[in-house]
Amino acid sequence: MALIGTLIGKIEISSGGKVLHDLLRHSANDISSICPSKVHACNLLSGRRGDVGSTIVWHFTHDGKEQTATEIIEEIDETNHKIVFKVIEGEIVEKIYKAFKITFHCEQKDGKQWGIWTMEFERPDTSVPYPTSFMDYLWGILKDMDDHASSK
Repeated sequence: MALIGTLIGKIEISSGGKVLHDLLRHSANDISSICPSKVHACNLLSGRRGDVGSTIVWHFTHDGKEQTATEIIEEIDETNHKIVFKVIEGEIVEKIYKAFKITFHCEQKDGKQWGIWTMEFERPDTSVPYPTSFMDYLWGILKDMDDHASSK
């Protein structure tokens, strides 16, 4: 029996969805200078930066451990400032979860802008926890990106 789950988290942003989407899509390598204690590098392995089908590898520290995650950009939606990353290699899919997908998109509601992370994952068994600490980690990165973009 598959233990498939979804975790969704949103935070209010001030810099705008397009700015953050473009940073993640076209300038992800700049995130390491925005939050160097969290993200160390984002390197393009194949394809063109920001294109569907491109493969990128993130080097980061989460829960005090240096890790990597190799991802394929599966989908891009400019209208909703959406980008979908499927994790294909790295500790998160080799040691913890059987499958992992991360989506970022933005919404406007009640006069506020929201940055939304969605994680879809498959746990190998019930002893594996939901990725709440990873969601907290992504919120921290998004907050750093938003603060950086808002200060410009």
